[in-house]
Amino acid sequence: MEATTQPNTATANILLIYSSTDGHTKKISLQLKKVIEQDRHKVKILAIEEVATIDISDFDKVVIGASVRYGKHSSLIFDFIESNRESLEARPNAFFSVNVVARKPEKKDPESNPYLQKFLKRLSWEPKHLEVIAGKIDYPSYRFIDRVMIQMIMWMTKGPTEGNAVIEYTDWAQVEKFGNKISAM
Repeated sequence: MEATTQPNTATANILLIYSSTDGHTKKISLQLKKVIEQDRHKVKILAIEEVATIDISDFDKVVIGASVRYGKHSSLIFDFIESNRESLEARPNAFFSVNVVARKPEKKDPESNPYLQKFLKRLSWEPKHLEVIAGKIDYPSYRFIDRVMIQMIMWMTKGPTEGNAVIEYTDWAQVEKFGNKISAM
């Protein structure tokens, strides 16, 4: 009788926490969830504002993602990580940063992305897996002051400044690869 190979049915319970300023990091997080669930893992996805009572020990893996606005990740993400550092370190984990500077090839890697490096220097936690994902410019959706500030930053960094520009720099194949990496960790 020929032996048959059974598919891997082991599943992990994964917590995916995100901080999104304009909704794009949430969109990336939802795509990661979709990719990870294709490998039969269970994914609980929460915005950082929803995690006050979450117990990390209920999860096998933890993934945290945060967008950058005006050169900084959310202080809520920082506080959550620092408050839960030991629990994070006790299990497979990953952190991803979503920012527009990652549109530049020389700033899209964790080692070369200035916003991620600045954030990591503030932390006592060292994520086991890091990813930098290019974000999105959506001038029409920004409040007036944000649009003007972001246009100024883009002008200084030789990016798009047209007030009606909507440009998504996200590499969705990269997001899928990162989702597969999370599944495998």
